[in-house]
Amino acid sequence: MLNPLMIEDAVKAALQEDLGRAGDITTLATIPASARARAVLAARQEGVIAGSEIAIAAFRMMDATVRFDTHLADGSTVKKGDVVLAVEGPARAILSAERVALNYMGRLSGIASLTALYVKAVAHTKARIVCTRKTTPGLRAFEKYAVRCGGGFNHRFGLDDAILIKDNHIAVAGGVIPALRAVKASIGHLVKIEIEVDTLDQLDEVLKEGADVVLLDNMTPAELREAVTRVAGQMLTEASGGVNLETVAAIAESGVDMISVGALTHSAKVLDLGLDIGVS
Repeated sequence: MLNPLMIEDAVKAALQEDLGRAGDITTLATIPASARARAVLAARQEGVIAGSEIAIAAFRMMDATVRFDTHLADGSTVKKGDVVLAVEGPARAILSAERVALNYMGRLSGIASLTALYVKAVAHTKARIVCTRKTTPGLRAFEKYAVRCGGGFNHRFGLDDAILIKDNHIAVAGGVIPALRAVKASIGHLVKIEIEVDTLDQLDEVLKEGADVVLLDNMTPAELREAVTRVAGQMLTEASGGVNLETVAAIAESGVDMISVGALTHSAKVLDLGLDIGVS
């Protein structure tokens, strides 16, 4: 589920950006106020759908009388030609909201579709595919929702909901153990602690001091297997770095619990969706 207040704020801002000061001057000039239309939002390629509620909000914000028939829910796999959503109402409202609706749905469906490919690639293992904070500013909640629609899982949403000690934190803090001890002295008992390591020697330090999750960064599959063996279930293991559709299966087969993939949100291609309109 997405927060409806967040949807409202985002869609309102997007429509304001598109309509500008004078509104949709093309539609206002060519389409009578009384005209009504029917439209179908359909897939033009295979993928996974995400963002239907955002698209609906765009049309409704232009005119509350627009009616909808949802053919396929978010998370559904589509092929070329599949109808996702049918829309009926004032033609002006449908035409003016079209681009905002498609921009959101295309972007989020692209993320869901790419995520589904990664999830499929590791389905024979226990590894979960998780996203990162490498998201479009202002769209993080939507993009992380799209990851879930594609079968993936969410990492932390921001800097405030979990500890993640990165290599730069370790460098400034003076090492793995000083960084972990400083964190444990300052956080509440419900906050999880994850720490990034680049070497097996650093991992040994983490195992001595303790953490909830260890992030194994840019390790080879062989190094990852050794790391999983050393951890022996004492904490969750997460692999990152060098992850793509060609390498993700081998990484997953090392036995790690999670694989974080920044590409899910920073490199996903928009899924080609279109709005085909007719007069009612």
